[in-house]
Amino acid sequence: MTIAFASGKGGTGKTTFSVAFALSADDNVTFLDCDVEEPDSHFFIKPEITGNEKITVPVPVVDSGKCTGCGRCAKVCRFNAITMLGKKPLIFHELCHSCGGCSIACPEKAVSEIQIGTGVISSGIRDHISFYQGLLDIGNTKSPPLIKAVKKKGDGASLVIIDSPPGTSCPMVTALKGADYTVLVTEPAPFALNDLKIAVETVRILGIPFGVVINKSDHPFPQTEEYCRKEAIPVLLKVPEKRAAAEGYSSGESIIKIFPGLGDEIKKAISTIKKEAVR
Repeated sequence: MTIAFASGKGGTGKTTFSVAFALSADDNVTFLDCDVEEPDSHFFIKPEITGNEKITVPVPVVDSGKCTGCGRCAKVCRFNAITMLGKKPLIFHELCHSCGGCSIACPEKAVSEIQIGTGVISSGIRDHISFYQGLLDIGNTKSPPLIKAVKKKGDGASLVIIDSPPGTSCPMVTALKGADYTVLVTEPAPFALNDLKIAVETVRILGIPFGVVINKSDHPFPQTEEYCRKEAIPVLLKVPEKRAAAEGYSSGESIIKIFPGLGDEIKKAISTIKKEAVR
């Protein structure tokens, strides 16, 4: 079973709760940090890192001796990663999505592919948690290939928890695809509610069952819960704001150490998720 944690915006507590669920679970957990631009779950899980794996993606190169300058490679590229300067193709690897269409379209077989680095996957372990984290190379703007590589590390695992990138763009969608259940983490505030609504529509389009965790639930903004009731969205957990939680976060402590009994509430939430996911 795969549970993905997501949020319409950053800073709502997505990593805080994905880590808390992983630490509280009774089962063995494979934890995948797919927030590859800013992974930070390792600060709280504190795994023993056992390995690092370089991830590469294919990009095109052109054999100028074979190229006739017909321009078909540029015409088939949906991402404008190839443009023609007269009869010469100019390739922008930063825009390439590694689809391979240009090499297929070339009638002279002048386009081939080489592998370039996109990021690193670190692996580790702590108690019942197998840990994998992706870290995008500096200057690389395309995270989905690395996210997909991180997700493969969860193949065959009984319980997978994914910490997805914030927002609702391609990286978040890539992380959520194939999940059995999504936990949307939000907080009671106007902008957070607006972003929650966008995240809800995104998850509904993906066809994934979902529920909500409300962080800082004691803030005076009832509209968040009202929205969840109106939309029949289950609220899995509500956690109030507490200064000790912020202090613990800054020193790398999990929220389950700050709130007595929260671990038991999370176990109940996991049980609820398992029932909802199989419907």
